[in-house]
Amino acid sequence: MTSTTSNTRSAAIVGAGQTGVTAALGLLDAGFDVTLYSDRDQRALRDDVPATGTALEFGEVQQAESALGLDSYTGRAPRHTGLSVRIAGPGPERPELIAFDGTFDGYVGVAVDTRLKADERLTEFRRRGGTFVVEAVTPETLDGIAAKHDLTLVATGKAGLVDLFPVDSARTVYDEPQRRLLALTVGGLGAGRDVFAHRSPAGGAHSLFSIVADQGEAWWGPYLHKDVGWTWAFIGWARPGSDWEQRFAAADSAESGHQIVQQLYRDYLEWDLPEVLATRHLSEDPHSWLKGAVRPVVREGVGYTASGHAVGALGDTAVAHDPVAGQGAQGGLVQAQRLVAAAAVHDGPFDAAWLGARYAEFLAYRAEAAAKVTRLFLSDPEFGEIGNAFFAAAAVHPKFASALVGLLHRPQPFAEIESADDAVAYISRITGEDAGELLAKFAPAGRFARSEYQADTVPA
Repeated sequence: MTSTTSNTRSAAIVGAGQTGVTAALGLLDAGFDVTLYSDRDQRALRDDVPATGTALEFGEVQQAESALGLDSYTGRAPRHTGLSVRIAGPGPERPELIAFDGTFDGYVGVAVDTRLKADERLTEFRRRGGTFVVEAVTPETLDGIAAKHDLTLVATGKAGLVDLFPVDSARTVYDEPQRRLLALTVGGLGAGRDVFAHRSPAGGAHSLFSIVADQGEAWWGPYLHKDVGWTWAFIGWARPGSDWEQRFAAADSAESGHQIVQQLYRDYLEWDLPEVLATRHLSEDPHSWLKGAVRPVVREGVGYTASGHAVGALGDTAVAHDPVAGQGAQGGLVQAQRLVAAAAVHDGPFDAAWLGARYAEFLAYRAEAAAKVTRLFLSDPEFGEIGNAFFAAAAVHPKFASALVGLLHRPQPFAEIESADDAVAYISRITGEDAGELLAKFAPAGRFARSEYQADTVPA
């Protein structure tokens, strides 16, 4: 394979979401002649599609973006400084079992509209001389693209060209999605200490995670919307066969989704109800909501076109996480940064061996641990004993609460935990106390603190 010029290596990126355009910018700055392909023009990418989740990102990913010379948005977006967790049991009584507030230790989180981030990076990519092509790439046309570029990466998400990359059956645990999702962005709520003050002294600086054992999970966090700016994002995960699943399925607009979420809090999560009732749906953005399901899948990192050209999988095309632990956007950006850094110093072909080696390194560095942490937060029965110990310890010891929510930032420590004994040892190591004695102090919460928030106008 030859370059498009005698002294400049060339790269093609298919897919202009935040991961694809981040890789494109990075390779451009590394001296590559880069062409970025998208099936939508730039305006449509920004305004005609929903955001792909809330894309909550923490310190390690922010460092990856900074290493590429890119804005990590920590100076522009609302900062998350911790995570407040509530867990209720199953059944009509829904006993209120676990409450803790984990403070992020040495890092912050930011949730930024992926459409905003991709749009700004695409503008910069084009300004710096990158080539942007609006074209629906098919397996047939990808063959020609790969033939004329030294390096070709596919970042089309969970659809598109994903079938070029076989499922890695050894690393893919689930045959189907584990949750049905509903996400939306809302206005009308500030982020001061009076907001969600019953959950944490930090108020609106801490995002919220609630679990109802037989129904699913719910998350709220401050968010930077592409047009409205400072807003709040909600994402809910409904267990198959649950009442929540039926409710989420009925959403057909931003307004109806918002009504469904408000009623959900009336019926199941009343401790946070006043703030939720104070929110409004974003009439400014008809695409400010999304529903669906994600099957967690790990694919082979290398695919082949019809003529045998090797292409690499990037982001969700490579590894699709359920978003319950926030690992999707983070993993894609870390993978992009590591690929760019490796490509910048590589002297040789970007063949299947090189692509495969880089992917294996990424799996070992982050993706396998991220998939495992996601299973923990999905309450996978395989991690039942571990989860019980971890969440009980977090309710008792603030240092362990911070360590547990810190797995969303750096999932790597969880990679070595395979048993309940490992979990106990980890609890002791983090807290400096005997884990058995610490866990013996755990008692059910009994009743969570209820919000006393009063908005100027609370919808009926």
